[in-house]
Amino acid sequence: MKATKSYITLTILCVLLTPQTLFAAEALPVTKVPLTTQAQPRLTPAEALDRLMDGNKRFVENKMVCSDKTQVRRTEIADKQTPFAIVVGCSDSRVSPEFAFDQGLGDIFVVRTAGNPASPVEIDSVKYSIEHNHSSIIIVLGHQNCGAVKAIYDNNDQDIPKLSALMKPAIDKVKRLKNNTLEDAVIANVRNSMARIIESPIVGKYIKNEKVQMYGAYYDLESGKISLLPESGL
Repeated sequence: MKATKSYITLTILCVLLTPQTLFAAEALPVTKVPLTTQAQPRLTPAEALDRLMDGNKRFVENKMVCSDKTQVRRTEIADKQTPFAIVVGCSDSRVSPEFAFDQGLGDIFVVRTAGNPASPVEIDSVKYSIEHNHSSIIIVLGHQNCGAVKAIYDNNDQDIPKLSALMKPAIDKVKRLKNNTLEDAVIANVRNSMARIIESPIVGKYIKNEKVQMYGAYYDLESGKISLLPESGL
């Protein structure tokens, strides 16, 4: 008798848990979570810089806290992005701005090309985010052991002629200095890209009106630390 009851119970469960009933359960209404970060006010350049550098400090100390990678966040930014920062960086797989600054989806407008040059394409991307996304800070980010910079520095740039045309003048200038290093070349390349970006009338206007600020920075691959470059130097 017990065996018969068990068989009947299992049969009922199998009927109830058919694929059709499971799909129907998935289609039930889901309680919506209020979206709270979409209408954040625009950050000033100083506030944006603090947010980035605080994030990098957490990254270096392995204390990352940013959790803006959830379904709620994806839904929130699906129709509109409002990144507070622009990072012009290298394509190097070891240099991911979102991780290095401990930021989430929709926080950083990233423009990445090997060697972080500033051709008209990259500059147009910067202008777009300033004018349409209302980003308030630009970081031009070079990094330790940059392969593109090293290739040009070592005169081994025959395979990257278009990058070399943009980057080589600044790097060759460094090579004429006494006791120059690859790091010096990386920094000079960052400054060269910054000079090209600020030549844009649109970018220059926003910087002059203090709506946007631009900084050069250097990323240490081993420590993860990002250091801002001094205003003058190589």
